Order: sequence, then C-alpha cells, then structure tokens
Amino acid sequence: MTVSSYRVIGMACGHCAGFVTEEIERIPGVTAVAVDVERDTATVTSDRPLDIAEVRAAVEEAGYELP
Repeated sequence: MTVSSYRVIGMACGHCAGFVTEEIERIPGVTAVAVDVERDTATVTSDRPLDIAEVRAAVEEAGYELP
C-alpha cells in the first residue's frame, strides 16, 4: 500500500473536494482519497505507486491544478 499527498490549487469548498475525490478515485489502484480544502491537499491511498501524470490528469479533469 502507498500513501501520497498532493497539493491541489483552486479548491474553495466541499463541492470542489468532491469533484477532486471523484476523479482521483477513478485511477486504477486507488483505494482511498482524503481531500482537505483548507490545506489544499489530497491524500491518496493506493495499492501501487501512482504516476504523477495520472494524478495531475485526474485533478485537471476535475477543474483544478496540481503544481
């Protein structure tokens, strides 16, 4: 199991967190996602190390940015 945290730019509310969570959960191997809007972070648990490009694409699909 791998746990990684990512900074997500542009979130402002719970709906934002929901969009980001939904898109990251679609990545194969992801088992849990915890988004903290106040800290601008997404903590992702997966059964394998994730490629940053996969996470970036998911966050961008939700309408936000991964620096």
